[in-house]
Amino acid sequence: MRLTNTFTQAALPLGIFRHRNFAFVWGSTALVGVGTQMESAVLGWFVLTLTDSPFLVGSIAAARMALNFMALFAGALADRLPRNLLLCSVEFIMGTLGILMLILILTGFLEVWHIFGITLAMGLVRLCQMPVAQSLVADTLPPERLGHGAAFNTVAMNIAMLCGPVIGGFLFKAFGPQGAYLAIAGLYLASGVVALGIRIERVESNRSGEPVLRTVLEGLRYAVGNQVIWAVLLVAVIINLAGWTVHTGLAPIFARDVLGTDSAGLGLLLFAFGIGALSGSLGLSMVPNLRHVGKSLIAAVFAWHAMILAFSLSKSFYLSMGLFVLVGMAFASTQVLILTLLLRTTQREFRGRVMSLRSFAILAYSFGSVGAGAVAGLWGAPAAAQLVGAAGIVLVLALALVAPKLRQA
Repeated sequence: MRLTNTFTQAALPLGIFRHRNFAFVWGSTALVGVGTQMESAVLGWFVLTLTDSPFLVGSIAAARMALNFMALFAGALADRLPRNLLLCSVEFIMGTLGILMLILILTGFLEVWHIFGITLAMGLVRLCQMPVAQSLVADTLPPERLGHGAAFNTVAMNIAMLCGPVIGGFLFKAFGPQGAYLAIAGLYLASGVVALGIRIERVESNRSGEPVLRTVLEGLRYAVGNQVIWAVLLVAVIINLAGWTVHTGLAPIFARDVLGTDSAGLGLLLFAFGIGALSGSLGLSMVPNLRHVGKSLIAAVFAWHAMILAFSLSKSFYLSMGLFVLVGMAFASTQVLILTLLLRTTQREFRGRVMSLRSFAILAYSFGSVGAGAVAGLWGAPAAAQLVGAAGIVLVLALALVAPKLRQA
């Protein structure tokens, strides 16, 4: 009987895929996530080989997020338009931009400013993808399954982190940037095709004649009036200002200058991060009912940045891979807990705008990435990672003190 109960409890979270529409949302998220993670790894290495500039590596990572101030308007659109159709459109446009980059590479016309321009455009289009896809998680599931939906949504992204960088690194080494971008564009287009399978009942919006700016301001007032929501959004700001910069902008510099490896080694380093991230999100997805989510979130952010401090001291490739597994586990736990709190707390009619504020928080990554790249250029990647780790710990502990409802959530 105990064995039967154990199998039943293990199978319960997986039963979430019986919800057909969620399964399509999950599939689309996984495909676009693999493409995004491949692009992130390839871009960093591509710019480093073209320019030999750590500052430009940090800047290209920042360019991916530089237009995130437009996320507020993307969220308003997500609350006014059919989210499934919006998701398809966004992912097909991302595929088209990938094809444009491929054409410029193949024709020999590509220059560094082209890379920045396409990256900015891709970042602008991606603004809609994240809040729409995350809102669809809640739109396609009953309320009691939102915790599992948040966890499996993060599992999809962490599968992407596991597969994307290593595939991108080996494709870049074997076939150059053109081979990598052929795969990236194909994945974006495939994600759009999968999103066509999402069928949800259209909820008529009473805001069709309302100015978009008023819709945006209404969403801001709603978020500011709820301490749990604004505190979670501030956590998102902190991690994008600090922790995110290590496995994105700083990782290529660590790989080459500290660990003495190439693009394939970078792919393996990020593969280790993906292993940890996948393990962390899968572990939380198997918890029947997440409790004390706020306290767990604070602890996860603390652990993430503590592991970054340890990673900054390593000069061994294999030790760094092991530490990156732990960094990935703390990272994934943070992502699951943020999404769980936001989906549980936000009313449906505000969901797109609150999720867009989550995307808006990523704007902090632009400042963090440029700053980390500048510090790495002046004093080296280890010093930059140490600054990042210390800042993340101090900021999240300060937030825990000023937002008691977050601790109680």
